[in-house]
Amino acid sequence: MAATQSNHSDATGGPDRQAVIRLEDVHKVYHTGEVEVRAVRGVSAKIHAGEFVAVMGASGSGKSTLMNILGCLDRPTEGRYFLDGTDVSKLDKNALADIRNQKIGFVFQSFNLLTRTTALENVELPMLYMHSRLNARQQREKAVRALEIVGLKDRAEHHPSQLSGGQQQRVAIARALVNQPAIVLADEPTGNLDSQTSVEVMSLFQSLNEQGITIILVTHELDIARYARRNVVMRDGRLVNDVAVAERLLAEQELARMRQAQQAIQLTA
Repeated sequence: MAATQSNHSDATGGPDRQAVIRLEDVHKVYHTGEVEVRAVRGVSAKIHAGEFVAVMGASGSGKSTLMNILGCLDRPTEGRYFLDGTDVSKLDKNALADIRNQKIGFVFQSFNLLTRTTALENVELPMLYMHSRLNARQQREKAVRALEIVGLKDRAEHHPSQLSGGQQQRVAIARALVNQPAIVLADEPTGNLDSQTSVEVMSLFQSLNEQGITIILVTHELDIARYARRNVVMRDGRLVNDVAVAERLLAEQELARMRQAQQAIQLTA
């Protein structure tokens, strides 16, 4: 991720690939009364289009603050952040909101679905905030396509309470994809899911990444991080490790192994 810490020519396809994210000596300082907290300290980084990066670190490591900056939810105190070629470091709140809606898809641990609206209506929500508004038919078509991508077209009219946790997270992923963002930021997306459902969600992320979608995932789970192509570790606000995943897990293979184990248990029961 940071050129000074590792060389990712092989992992990212070489230096000529477009850097969808570029951080230049980024710092973030908070003040609580007289106490100064240096949450991010001098991070310089590149993430190229089509990468799948897992960001890890203990509580207080700076990973959440870094993700807030990457998601244009916060601005650096010092340094510069380029997103898809645009310097977003000093943009005001309204401009950042526009960038978020146009360039970034968010997936959260808690799904954040509106309970009284259908899956389809939840996926349509980001399009309501676009400057170039689509008509109702166009919005519906885009939302249906997004649900189809995540395998839930047949659940379009279901409410969240009628869906499993894994299905709700798939709706959230469809919502993140509907505006065709430059990147998808996923913050602990498997945190509320059981083991098999977590692997199913990672299978979807791997499939999306194979289609060229850039994915940045925050996780504290080492086994989940192994589904990414690249692991970045934060400690005390600094980027301390950045490596290509040597023995990457393939979710479809892991799911097949889980199903075989379940069948074996059933046969011996």
